[in-house]
Amino acid sequence: MNEYLDLFMGYLAVEKGLAANTREAYSRDLTRYLDFLEQQGRRASSDVTPADIAAFLVRLKDGGIAPRSRARCLSAIRMFHKFLMIENYCAENPSAIIEAPRTLHKLPEFLDTHEIERLLAACAGSSGENVRDRAMLELLYATGLRVSELVNLKLREVNLEAGYLMTVGKGDKERLVPIGESAREYVKNYIEAVRYKFDPQNRNTFLFLSRLGDSMTRQAFWNIIKKRTKIAEIRKNISPHTLRHSFATHLLENGADLRSVQLMLGHADLSSTQIYTHVTRERLKRLHQKIHPRG
Repeated sequence: MNEYLDLFMGYLAVEKGLAANTREAYSRDLTRYLDFLEQQGRRASSDVTPADIAAFLVRLKDGGIAPRSRARCLSAIRMFHKFLMIENYCAENPSAIIEAPRTLHKLPEFLDTHEIERLLAACAGSSGENVRDRAMLELLYATGLRVSELVNLKLREVNLEAGYLMTVGKGDKERLVPIGESAREYVKNYIEAVRYKFDPQNRNTFLFLSRLGDSMTRQAFWNIIKKRTKIAEIRKNISPHTLRHSFATHLLENGADLRSVQLMLGHADLSSTQIYTHVTRERLKRLHQKIHPRG
C-alpha cells in the first residue's frame, strides 16, 4: 500500500494545499501505520478493517504516545482512507467508526506583561546580535507570528511606513498583520544599523540574518529564546510559540474580539482561537481568588 502514500502526499500538496510541515507529520504517521498493516499481513486497502486501526492505536498508546499525537495520527488515517475511496481504490472507509482518543485541553503557557518586558530587556545593548534579537522578539510579540513565519519573512513583505507585514501561514495562505509602533521602531533600527553589516552585498532577501549573512533558522531562533530567557531569569519553559500565546492572550484581556485575533493568528477555525478565552477566564478566576476578601 506504500504506493498509495506517494499519491496521497501529492493530493495533500496540490488539492488540499497543506503546508510542508503538516505533510511531513502526516507522512511520518502514515508510514508507521502502513508498516503496522504490513506486519499484520494487510496487502491491499480492501483488507483493512476497523479492528486493525483500533489495534494500531492501542499499540501507539502502549508505546507511550500522547493522546493528542494519537488523535493527529487517526486524523491522518481517516484522510488517507477517504482519499482511497475518492480515487476508487477501495469501497469503504474502515476508519469512519473509530473514535478519536480523548485529549485534555492543555492551556497554553504564556508570559505576563512584566515577564515580556524582562525578556525584551534581556536584549539590551548596541551589538549587532542584541539589536537583531530585540527586533525579532518585539516583532514576534507584536504580531503573534509562528516561528516559521518569522524566520521566513522577506524584506519586501514588511512595510514599516504603513505598519503591517504580509506572511504566508499554514496551507500557504497569505494574511496581513498589523505591526505596533514599538516593534516598527526596533525593526527599523535593525535594518538601518545592523542588517547591512551581516550582508554587505545585500544578496539575501530575508529580513532576519545570522552573523554570517545567512537566513535565520528555526533552531537558531530557539537558541536565541533560550539565551534571552536565561538572561531575564524567567523560570518558565519558554518557546517561540509562548510569545504567540502571549500576544493572543494579552489582546483578548485588553478587549480585542475573538474574530480579529483569529485573523491575526491565521487560524482557519475559530475553535483554535477559543482556547485563549479559557486562558483569560482561568487567569481572572485565579486573580479573584487571590484578591477577593471571600475568595
